Order: sequence, then structure tokens, then C-alpha cells
Amino acid sequence: MAPSIRGTRTVHEGWSTVLVADLTMPDGTRRSREVEDHGRAVCVLPYDPERRVALLIQQFRAPLFYAEGVTDLIEAPAGLLDETDAEDGARREAYEETGLRLGRLEPVASVWSMPGISTERMQLFLGAYREGDRIGEGGGLAEEGEDITVVEMPLSTLAAMSDAGEITDMKTLALVLALRLRHPSLFGRVAVARPELVTPA
Repeated sequence: MAPSIRGTRTVHEGWSTVLVADLTMPDGTRRSREVEDHGRAVCVLPYDPERRVALLIQQFRAPLFYAEGVTDLIEAPAGLLDETDAEDGARREAYEETGLRLGRLEPVASVWSMPGISTERMQLFLGAYREGDRIGEGGGLAEEGEDITVVEMPLSTLAAMSDAGEITDMKTLALVLALRLRHPSLFGRVAVARPELVTPA
């Protein structure tokens, strides 16, 4: 016998919807659980195999500031999926946030981001690019209040940061590890260097 949902009630509706689901468990026990509902999302880690660099973003995240005073976070381009096709959504996010035009993407996984609280299912990709593929400024959408800085760094630095526990965004860490497993030849001797902030194209 599977659990059943007797009903739901919405307690907040905005960028995402928060609802309470009233459940009956297989043994007949009744429970209530909060659910944050906003659907599917995508994330892509762009990397240049010729120059051996990756293009990431840095931005303010209010929950992190609330929790620990963190003022910015380095992460791979990501966002909610508006399109039917996840690859199209990943390419759009990469362009909006980094100004990068991506072609073929390499699927990595389709994962639940926070299964204890959220319905978000995120599709993860790796995206190879060349230096000439950066055709826009990036920075995110002004109407959505995004204030994004584009960061380019050597893959060796990215690997060193992941080993040191300095990549604290889970989706980004998963993609860095996937890139290292699938394309180990791109990573030479690991040495820490300062990320370089990319000026608008």
C-alpha cells in the first residue's frame, strides 16, 4: 500500500509556491509535510577544452546571507525551466547569465535538488565552448533583479577549490566532479589561483 495525499493547502504563493500536504502513510498514520513547489530546473557547467578554463557566475543569495552571512556564491549557470526541452533551457540560462552561446550539451543527470522539501528536479549538463562563443555581456536579467558577475577560471583551479571544500554549491560541485571523471585529460597539475572576473564582451 502506498502513501496517499488527502489534500493540500497553499500557505504562500510567489516566485515559488509553498503548500502543506496532508498525508496518510501505509500504516494509517496521518502526517503533514511542507512542500516548496516550483517544478523543473536546469544547470550547465560551460568549459573551454582548448584553453582549459570554465565559465561560472558569482551572485548574492539571500538564504545564504540569512544563514551564515555569505555575500556571494560561485556557481554554474542555472535556472527554472520555461521550455519543453531542457537543453534549450540550459542554453538560454548560459546566454542570459554569461553571454555564452552553447551548442551541443553533454547530459550528466536528472536529480532532485532538495527532496526533503522541494519538488525541484534539475537536469545537469556539461557544455564545451570556444573563446569566440562568448557573444553577449551576460549578467542576468535586470527585470528579475539579477546582479551576476561572470567568473572565468582555470580548470586546475576549479579542481583545487573543489578538493579544498571551497565549491559550496551542490549542483556546481556535482558538475565539477562529473567533468573531472569524464574528461580527466583536461586537468593537469592542480594549483590554486585567483579566479579572474570577466569583463563584458
